[in-house]
Amino acid sequence: MNKLTATNISKTYQSGDHQSEVLSNVSISLSEGDSIGVIGSSGSGKTTLLQILAGLEIPDQGDIYFNDINLSSNNAKNFHLMRRNLFGYAYQFHYLLDDLTVFENCNLVFKIANDKKFNKNSKKIMQILDELGITSLQNKYPYMLSGGERQRVAIARAVVHEPKFVLMDEPTGNLDQENAEVIQNLTIKLSQNHNIGIVVATHDLNYAGKLKSVFRIENGDLKSVQNE
Repeated sequence: MNKLTATNISKTYQSGDHQSEVLSNVSISLSEGDSIGVIGSSGSGKTTLLQILAGLEIPDQGDIYFNDINLSSNNAKNFHLMRRNLFGYAYQFHYLLDDLTVFENCNLVFKIANDKKFNKNSKKIMQILDELGITSLQNKYPYMLSGGERQRVAIARAVVHEPKFVLMDEPTGNLDQENAEVIQNLTIKLSQNHNIGIVVATHDLNYAGKLKSVFRIENGDLKSVQNE
């Protein structure tokens, strides 16, 4: 089973004469099919941890492994290529392109990767849209959708290329409770159906409680907690 592992990760930010250590010797591992919630106050380091896991931010110390491959020591080009195949991302804001349809926003993932297997990719897109209950929206533009529908499209785009892991930063933060519940349940279902490991940074303890394990970041430390 594929596994993503962070070991002894530390990160400090400098602002003038002030230093703020947001992560201190943090270690965490995620296997395909796992679901992890990361909770903590605003500014505690949740987003920083996700960015480091994905290789989008460099830690001051520590390493990130995919199985036995040390991603931290890999050269930039190889890491970029691996990152594209390993990860999907979903954020509080959907970041959909307004001049592209739902289908085209999802297909953009393949275009960026220069993947020209259009028929095969189209089937993948339609399968994920169907699982998320938004097949009927495929030819609509983001401005024509509700907030919950836009977030479903963002989730579809995050998983359509079959990543091993999906990192989610407050994916339901902009939604009302009803739509948040729908998105939460759909992300967990997608993880189970496609054997995707997910890490969710969230303030929503209800969401965190639905995941297999929960960690809290506080004063730079990452500690496993019971579902709260």
